[in-house]
Amino acid sequence: MGCDKLLLEYRGKTLLQRSVELLSNLPVFERIVVTSDTRNETITLPSGIHSLINRIPENGISGSISTGVEAATGTHYFFLTADQPLLTVADLMPLLEASKANPDKIVFPVIKSRPCSPTIFPGRFRTELLDLSGDSGGRAIRDANPGAWLAVEPKRSENFLDIDSVEDYQALSANTYQTH
Repeated sequence: MGCDKLLLEYRGKTLLQRSVELLSNLPVFERIVVTSDTRNETITLPSGIHSLINRIPENGISGSISTGVEAATGTHYFFLTADQPLLTVADLMPLLEASKANPDKIVFPVIKSRPCSPTIFPGRFRTELLDLSGDSGGRAIRDANPGAWLAVEPKRSENFLDIDSVEDYQALSANTYQTH
């Protein structure tokens, strides 16, 4: 995008700040934000959220994942990305409820028959999450374990869309964002 998209504003807040505020309202055991030094200086952390600095950003998304997983003490890992600014607690509750009812499953939303973010991994995938490399995130683990899948179709699929391009951001800002 030519800039740090997480620092772009939507409705008066950066995408990162919006994600942090969403996280602060989720009924989860532990809340950890993994970010860079530069981004960390731009966010206000509500009570109960721990901020960790990804010291190996050259490893891509996997560096953030391993930093968060190493620090986490809960039974599951719920990975939110900060580039989905339309998500609400109501959008995410079905994922959390599905994970609670099926604690051994990898839970994720599916839109137009395609898996998307965010994803909840049970603790049994800790080693695999720590061993990730590059920018693929947990997708490789999810895709390698189809027997562990629990796909949830969201009621408001448009809220799960992410900002991946300048055009996406412009459409979001103009309230004309369309499903890919």
